[in-house]
Order: sequence, then structure tokens, then C-alpha cells
Amino acid sequence: MRRVAVLVLEGAKPLDVGIPAQVFTTRASMPYEVRVCGAAPGPITGGDGLSYLVAHGLEALDWADLVFVPGYRSPDRDDPPAVVLDALRAASARGARLAAISTGAFALAATGLLDDRRATTHWHYTRALAARYPRIRVDEHVLFVDEGAVLTSAGAASGIDLCLHVLRGDLGIASANHAARRLVAAPYRSGGQAQYVPRSVPEPLGERFAATREWALRRLAEPLTLDDLARHAAVSPRTFSRRFAEDTGTTPMRWLLRARLDVARELLERSERSIEQIAADVGLGTGTNLRLHFQRVLGTTPSEYRRTFTPDF
Repeated sequence: MRRVAVLVLEGAKPLDVGIPAQVFTTRASMPYEVRVCGAAPGPITGGDGLSYLVAHGLEALDWADLVFVPGYRSPDRDDPPAVVLDALRAASARGARLAAISTGAFALAATGLLDDRRATTHWHYTRALAARYPRIRVDEHVLFVDEGAVLTSAGAASGIDLCLHVLRGDLGIASANHAARRLVAAPYRSGGQAQYVPRSVPEPLGERFAATREWALRRLAEPLTLDDLARHAAVSPRTFSRRFAEDTGTTPMRWLLRARLDVARELLERSERSIEQIAADVGLGTGTNLRLHFQRVLGTTPSEYRRTFTPDF
């Protein structure tokens, strides 16, 4: 069992607290135990008209392998109590991962654990985080940042993306996709996707592009091109590329490659098909091509990935 603590601070945001508590809650398909905690057991005044009654104090941080810090009230003005910051530092020192949702990044920043690292937070607070903690390399354009020992995410919804990212790393893509279906959430949104893009075109065009993405996902084995995608969306390739980037934060062909790699990962976990067969199934042609993209994007080989997530293979 993996141990997850969700640290509730004064003024904690309800969605930020609820996301990791729900995603990692113990069930047959999820080998996690979750403890919701505060500076001390008992009542905590939350944000948005809600309060919390937590059963655990900071001893939960000594117990946890992974600590989530949800956003809280006035993070750009008020630091958490010193005893909380000390407990976060101690958890990190003994090897626990620390993950902030939204403005919880300010709590991690106050510990010094984000110094000289890349991080993000809700787009409304990115400038305040950069001004208050100049040693942090604040990236205001992404959904989440994984620096290994510490992870940060943007607004509440991107907390789901961060949790699914953790699940993919811990249990594999099949388990993450299962959790996404349970949450009725997108199974994969890249951490590099834009936080906020102003809309300058009618929404029906956005619906048309979503239909094209669904169409492409059903045809990954085919040699799809930018022209094929644009033709399905009934726009020019130039318009398609521009709008696709606005919708997803990436280019059409990068999105297509990532989709193919995600399907390849699931086939590696759940089937006995060879590397060559899987490469053909997902439209990457040859095993050599699959290995090349796997190494470049995921930093490992297909065979090593299969051994990690199907040890009895």
C-alpha cells in the first residue's frame, strides 16, 4: 500500500482538498491509503463557506509517501505556521514526495524546497509567486510541473491532471485511464498544456475539432497527416494547426504521437503482442521507430516499460 496524506490548511479550497482524497481513496483497484490531516486533529476553517474535521495531525506527514498540499486562503500574504513548514521539510528529507495543488505551491515555496526548481501555480498567482520567491523558476503557461521530489499544479482542475500523472508513474497507464473513466476526466492532458487561452472563435468550431480528435483516436494505425486531420475538420491545414494549438497547447502531430505512445503503453501492459506488432497497431510502423519515440518522450524503452508494469511477463 502507498500512503497519501492530504494536508488541510486554514482557508483550504474544497476542490483542492477533495481531488487527491477522492482519486487516491482506498479501493480494490487502487493500492493507496489516504489520511486527511491538519496542523492538529480537529476542526479547520476552510474556504468558500466550508469547514473540515480532520482525524490526523502532522504525524500523518511522517507516515506518508506522498503529501498533497491543497490551495488555501491568501497564500500570497500568509505563510502556514512554522510547525507545518518544518513537518513538510522533514517529510521531504526522509524521501516523501510533496505535491501542491493550485496555491498550495506557496506553502512549498515557504519551505525553500522549490528554490532553484521549476514550478507553477494558478495563473492568477504566478506573478506573486515569482515576486515573493525569486529563486523559483515559475512557469505560468503549464498545467503541472514534475520535479521528482516536488510537484506543483495550476488551478483545481489541473489537480486531477497531476493526480493522474502520479498514477501513470506509480501504476501504469491502464490504471490511470481506469481512474480517469471513473472521474469522467480526460485521461491525459500534458503538463505542458496551456493553463488559459482566450477564445476568439465560436465554440461550434471547438466542437468540430473535438470530433476530429475522436476520429483520429479511432484511426491511430493509419498514416494520418495534418492534411487528413484538417480535411476532417473542414478547415485549412493552417487554420487547423493554429486552432488545435489553442485548444490543446500542442501541435496536431505532437498530440497524435502522444496518443500513439499512450495506446502503445496500454498494449505493453495488457497484452503479449510483440514490440513490432504494437508499433504497427498504433501507427508507428516499426519497432525501431517505437523505441526511438519511447526513449525520447518517456525516457525508457518499451521492453523496460513492460517489465516495470507487468513484472510476470
